[in-house]
Amino acid sequence: MNGIPAKWARQVAETELREPLPRRWAHSQGVARRAAELAEALGDDADMLASAAVLHDVGYAPRLAVTGFHPLDGARFLRDDHAADERLVQLVANHSFALLEAEERGLRGELEAEFPLLDDHRLVDALVYCDMTTTPDGELTSAEVRLAEIMDRYGADSVVGRFIRRASPEIVAAVERVEAALAAQPR
Repeated sequence: MNGIPAKWARQVAETELREPLPRRWAHSQGVARRAAELAEALGDDADMLASAAVLHDVGYAPRLAVTGFHPLDGARFLRDDHAADERLVQLVANHSFALLEAEERGLRGELEAEFPLLDDHRLVDALVYCDMTTTPDGELTSAEVRLAEIMDRYGADSVVGRFIRRASPEIVAAVERVEAALAAQPR
């Protein structure tokens, strides 16, 4: 695959999520719409963000859920089945501070070894912003409301709840950095 065509990414995500997980598909579409709002600010990386946004939760697809940890399962699928761009795979594998959840699941070493963090903080923050300001139904929200919703849905003592508690300061900081960068953009 040469480049990161957002149209290809959307087709892959839709194929994997629309039928078995319609709510997850709605969320992915909402995250992609959020990414489109950042296109001008990201310039050459706009297609990369659009692709990562729509694919970030592809690992939830039942046929892809090998480990049960969607960032790892999705990244492996994109790498192994689609020979996707390495940066795209790294973004999917590490979206929204996934290393912290991987640690809770005993998978941190595996995730780090296969998919090192992308060294592009602007793009990483942009994907966190898109994911964490979009509801499960694909609507816009604040990071604080989204974090509370995740805690309510999974429970504070669950793996995801423990991860969200640990990741919340980082998530909020990433969202604030993107919001500050957007506010600084000429209108």
